[in-house]
Amino acid sequence: MRRPVQALLLALTGTGLLHVALFTDTYLRYVRAGLRPLLIVSGVVLLLLGLAAAVTRGGRRPTPHDADEHPRGNDRDHVDDHAHGDDHLHAYGRGHAHGDGHPHAYAHDHGHDHTVTPRVAWLLFLPALSLLCYAPPALGAYTAARANSKPVAVQKKGFAPLPAASPVPLTLTDFTRRVQQDRSRAVQGRTVRLTGFVTPDGEDGGWYLTRIIFSCCAADSQTVKVRMYGTEAPPADTWLAVTGTWHPRGSLGTRNAEPALDVEDARPIAPPVNAYTDDLPLTPS
Repeated sequence: MRRPVQALLLALTGTGLLHVALFTDTYLRYVRAGLRPLLIVSGVVLLLLGLAAAVTRGGRRPTPHDADEHPRGNDRDHVDDHAHGDDHLHAYGRGHAHGDGHPHAYAHDHGHDHTVTPRVAWLLFLPALSLLCYAPPALGAYTAARANSKPVAVQKKGFAPLPAASPVPLTLTDFTRRVQQDRSRAVQGRTVRLTGFVTPDGEDGGWYLTRIIFSCCAADSQTVKVRMYGTEAPPADTWLAVTGTWHPRGSLGTRNAEPALDVEDARPIAPPVNAYTDDLPLTPS
């Protein structure tokens, strides 16, 4: 790839990173919020490298490689080189000829022009341009339906008493942990409120309330799902605040208990700015 193209690609990628990290929330579709400063630093470094490469290219002195690419120097040298090439061709051609009688000669560059940018290299500009012009769709039901649920960590310090308020706001992770690990069975009979997006279950027309969680970035995302009962599945990817009680299935407080809810009310809500965390439920609008 030619030096000016490399400089342009570096500058364009750096500008795209700065655009998504400084002026939009699009970066949250790639990485967790805590990595924003690193994205900004990376964007600045790439932009400066691209500018430095462009300035260096514009002001550097000609090199012998340039002379090979552009043989427009001294005419006498050009004639001498041409004559030397003819001598080499005739000397070699005396004893080596193809079947058609034409002598065989070797070109110094073997017929390859290394100054031309390969066409496939231009595809590198597509991801760089996408940072400026196109926001990728958020991960949602399609991804969650094909991913296994994230195993929740074991609660080692015991569970604090649930607040007296009703419904009790819980994250999907906390609700799952309470259902499968809380020996006191504090969620039994309690009305809770959970938020997430809808993931249909193709087996029997059921559905899950879902959250996708980034540990670092989209590549290591994990899914937390709670099965919903008692109502038909809303459209996929709809964000809801769901109120209900634990659906008795399995032995509450053990691993064989299903994280599930008998739905009493489900209200659409606006998606959160950072959709890749498992935060406390949003207040229904």
